[in-house]
Amino acid sequence: MGSVDHEYPLEAESVQQQQHHHQQQQVEVPPPQPFFKSLKISLKETFFPDDPLRQFKNKPPSKKIMLAIQYFFPIFQWAPKYTFNFFKADLIAGITIASLAIPQGISYAKLANLPPILGLYSSFIPPLIYAMMGSSRDLAVGTVAVGSLLMGSMLSDVVNPNEDPQLYLHLAFTATLFAGIFEAALGLFSKKRPRFFWVSAMAPLTSVILGSLFVYFTHAERNGVEVIGELKKGLNPPSVSKLVFVSPYMTTAVKTGIVVGIISLAEGIAVGRSFAMYKNYNIDGNKEMIAMGTMNIVGSFTSCYITTGPFSRSAVNYNAGCKTAASNIIMSIAVMLTLLFLTPLFHYTPLVVLSAIIVSAMLGLIDYEAAIHLWKIDKFDFVVCMSAYIGVVFASVEIGLVIAVAISLLRVLLFIARPRTFVLGNLPNSGIYRNVEHYPNAKHVPGILILAIDAPIYFANAGYLRERITRWVDEEESRIKATEETSLQYVIMDMSGVGNIDTSGISMLEEVKKNTERRELQLVLVNPGSEVMKKLNKSKFQNHLGERWIYLTVEEAVGACNFNLHSRTNMKNDESEGWNNV
Repeated sequence: MGSVDHEYPLEAESVQQQQHHHQQQQVEVPPPQPFFKSLKISLKETFFPDDPLRQFKNKPPSKKIMLAIQYFFPIFQWAPKYTFNFFKADLIAGITIASLAIPQGISYAKLANLPPILGLYSSFIPPLIYAMMGSSRDLAVGTVAVGSLLMGSMLSDVVNPNEDPQLYLHLAFTATLFAGIFEAALGLFSKKRPRFFWVSAMAPLTSVILGSLFVYFTHAERNGVEVIGELKKGLNPPSVSKLVFVSPYMTTAVKTGIVVGIISLAEGIAVGRSFAMYKNYNIDGNKEMIAMGTMNIVGSFTSCYITTGPFSRSAVNYNAGCKTAASNIIMSIAVMLTLLFLTPLFHYTPLVVLSAIIVSAMLGLIDYEAAIHLWKIDKFDFVVCMSAYIGVVFASVEIGLVIAVAISLLRVLLFIARPRTFVLGNLPNSGIYRNVEHYPNAKHVPGILILAIDAPIYFANAGYLRERITRWVDEEESRIKATEETSLQYVIMDMSGVGNIDTSGISMLEEVKKNTERRELQLVLVNPGSEVMKKLNKSKFQNHLGERWIYLTVEEAVGACNFNLHSRTNMKNDESEGWNNV
């Protein structure tokens, strides 16, 4: 078989052995399954691909209860193993990130057009929730620049924060609630440590302290320098009664919550996985979604707005040597002490310092190296990136996001509607068949066209595949005429990459079969998967095509086709010799 099959005729004995081998290695139709069992498996694989319930199998009830508690509250997994050395590391990390969280929280609240105190509230309750429910050891929870900017932009389109600050505040809480519900619902269904990481961590707090001292001693607020003013002392007041569920504002809150929730969730999980990779451990995506959703739901009840795991704060946490999520608890305690005793000290903090912190955070979002990387790797991803950038700069944040999502969806649709098909050729002295464009030394097999389809066959791409296969056949026949090779007799379709097929796909195969028969060609299928084979059998296409024309490998299919070609050639030669003898 392989490349030698079309160069040397097979001996009769070896041909018989080969035919017997083909009969023994038929492509099997999978055993039938009840509909509801099949549906259950499909839903499980769709929504729970990591099978989070596998740890509960074959366990006594008491053990299952403990595992369930540990699953939703990972703190019960690591807390019993907590050591004093861990505490020392987490204490340093917690105090360090608190020094960053306090000025950032105040600044980002202003970015969202919210009272500055909300930034401190949002750095107190949500980190406590995440410390109990999150699976990342390094994620430092708090407000984030992108989420703050996006929330401020979307809510300001409906309510002016200066004209009606109370309604605006209530909408922010409601949007945070829906963001949390959305995130939780989604969950239910080696670098060296920089020696001077603390410099960047302390810079915002240092700016706040120096700016406040300057204003206090020079009385600059009397000369037009705007300051934060009075910050209410005390812990988070409840905000359940401030949630808005009336039209038309609820629609705005839901829309804002979903958009901000998606962005915040994506950032938090991506950051958490990045640092988990550095430390060689895994985080559970479902747990992260549940944890972030819960902390935002609880946050909306306690005067907090959207929170996630920002990269800058998590990087400081990681570089400070955190060992567990307890660093978030330390940070929360530091923020709590600030709320109880230190908020009057921020009275003289100039707004220009907060603006500088915001600008610094925004500059960090411009990653030109990532854009260059996208250009080198994937031009389409670069187009998505630049489209989002242009949309944000010249329109608004939500417009930029909509453009990016629309282009990404268009790309997905193009992948589905225009799947890859290519011609396979035989690599010399082997039974391996590869794309002739990828491997220039791969040779066409005389009399046989081998095609590969690299995607599921659905109604969206069935028409395209039918036309493309017909064009492949036309192009192959034109090539054969130009090179005067053996005329085309067989069309082999390698379906190894076809994971599934629907009724439109079956109809496409039937039309291709009829088309090949009109051209006096034989259609051959190779390695259809279990789902494909099941539907080929139920639709009777398997019987119409014939089981003898379905093979496990391209090598076997080519061997059988070569045998038939040689047999026909020998029969024609025998007939011509007989006529000559007459």
